[in-house]
Amino acid sequence: MRLLIVEDEKRLALSLARGLTAEGYAVDVVHDGREGLHQASEGTYDLVILDIMLPGLNGYRVCAALRAAGHDVPILMLTAKDGEYDEAEGLDTGADDYLTKPFSYVVLVARVKALLRRRGQGAGASPVHTHGDLKVDTAARRVFLGETEIALTAKEFSVLEHLVLRAGEVVSKSEILEHVWDFAYDGDPNIVEVYVSTLRRKLRAGLIRTVRGAGYRLETSP
Repeated sequence: MRLLIVEDEKRLALSLARGLTAEGYAVDVVHDGREGLHQASEGTYDLVILDIMLPGLNGYRVCAALRAAGHDVPILMLTAKDGEYDEAEGLDTGADDYLTKPFSYVVLVARVKALLRRRGQGAGASPVHTHGDLKVDTAARRVFLGETEIALTAKEFSVLEHLVLRAGEVVSKSEILEHVWDFAYDGDPNIVEVYVSTLRRKLRAGLIRTVRGAGYRLETSP
């Protein structure tokens, strides 16, 4: 899942990005309200962490503009101190939740997971995806093959999750890079092949098919 952090305190933004990346998310960071609005409008994000006090445009205006344009991405608002943030105003502009600085990183991660879970379950959908004897619980981030739980790293899980959510479809290498890594990644794109190879070894060789010249497909049959 891809997250966007819009925060002008660079040390805080980079600290949050490192922590959330370690949790298995692809994280992009911008430090300006106008750039944040542009990035959130153009990118495909699962959640936006949005500071209120920003140069360019403040968080209220960014949030209101996104909602006016029809974007329903969950927004977690951040504020510098109690009293600087009007909860009613924030929620009126379309924010889904808010945190007052200083906040516990553990609490922030819990709020992020809750918002993502709520979004994933939107219309009663289950966070558990079953394909043959493969079961992927996207909320608990656990994977089972038959009755055996398979231990995956955060990045391995993220690659598998993206394929699971589009099971039966061909997913290109560039799409996986975009959703599992961040837009600033400039390493070897063949890293996707490395992770797919590892997943095949840990799960089952025929589970993820290579569609030559197009990408990968998670087979839906047992």
